[in-house]
Amino acid sequence: MGLDAMKRLDAKGRELDVTYFDGANAPCPCVADGIMIATVATPGQNSLRVIPSKSDVSNFGIVVIKNKKTGKSLRYVIPAAARSLLDKWNQDLGDRQRYDAVMNASSDSLFRVDKYKKTDESSSKI
Repeated sequence: MGLDAMKRLDAKGRELDVTYFDGANAPCPCVADGIMIATVATPGQNSLRVIPSKSDVSNFGIVVIKNKKTGKSLRYVIPAAARSLLDKWNQDLGDRQRYDAVMNASSDSLFRVDKYKKTDESSSKI
């Protein structure tokens, strides 16, 4: 998602602001780790936040990524169904193999991306 957002938002490392909302059934916000590596957005720079409230059960997580220069944003939704795939990779594959599996997986199997409008911030479902 981080690399995808950089491409779609025409941004380089450190030019993105990331907010991650963990899903109600996600075991941890580890998705944020991968996005942090790809985008160089970090909590220390106040450009990456993990929101403690959980998104609804239909999602593994939701990520809002904004280009700090242009203000354009994208909303990535990781469906709850992606968890079985991620769990399988975590159980069956080594570190490098997991990385390769994620990088070679169809983005459709991992997330959906939508344009994000500022008015969406007031939504309880994000």
